[in-house]
Amino acid sequence: MQLQDIFSPAMFKLNLEAEDKEEAFEELVSHLLEVYHIDSRNEILAAIREREGKMSTGVQHGIAVPHGKTDAVDRLMGVVGISENGVDYDALDGQPVHLIFLLLSAAKDAGPHLKMLRSIAILLQSPQFYPDMLASKSAEQAYRTLCRYEDTLGIQEG
Repeated sequence: MQLQDIFSPAMFKLNLEAEDKEEAFEELVSHLLEVYHIDSRNEILAAIREREGKMSTGVQHGIAVPHGKTDAVDRLMGVVGISENGVDYDALDGQPVHLIFLLLSAAKDAGPHLKMLRSIAILLQSPQFYPDMLASKSAEQAYRTLCRYEDTLGIQEG
């Protein structure tokens, strides 16, 4: 499974309105619930907050990867948020976050979760990926950008 299998165009939320981390969680989880047609808001938010409580997932300049494992979902799923204004995220570098990959997986199945986190980490090593994602004017364009980088970098499951 690749990132492009998890993050279809419907999973992208451009123009995030959130101003801080908690608002971003709420907004992205709302989008996730709508897209996946599930109703587990509290459980999902609890899983993300629990993981975030261990250490900020604002991992590098402008990018955050909140994630969690919960019995509220039965498979790996996620959404991507893009904020033009930036989100006060308490990131490790103290800078606002503009690109957020939110990932969830079933509590009992950590393997795919870890593989997707690894794939995201590889993408983030490409210096042009971040600015190209922020330049996206539509969810479809953001998805095509993700696919292009994933394919160019040869990111595969495993």
